[in-house]
Amino acid sequence: MKKVEAIIRPEKLNDTKEKLKALGYPGMSIIHVEGHGRQKGKIEQFRGREYRQEFLPKIKLEIVIKDEDLENIVKAIVDSSKTGKIGDGKIFISEVTEVIRIRTGEKGDSAL
Repeated sequence: MKKVEAIIRPEKLNDTKEKLKALGYPGMSIIHVEGHGRQKGKIEQFRGREYRQEFLPKIKLEIVIKDEDLENIVKAIVDSSKTGKIGDGKIFISEVTEVIRIRTGEKGDSAL
């Protein structure tokens, strides 16, 4: 099993969520985060004064998937989240050694 963590633009959440549901993964965790990568924020204007917005709002989407679905899930996230502009985000993939459904005690893939 794999854990996929995707940092995406907030306005891309609904598209991404719908694509994941269509692939059979309706369950996910969403966390509102702020941060920046290479872009290091952006310059804004308010009442004629410039200021730097260093940390930009993003969404962190977390989902645990079966190994064989990894390529399709990553493609779906990239396709639905990409604008082609700086700040589109990143995807992190890590190994999950065990999953246990608390309600039933199921383990492994059946707990997903």
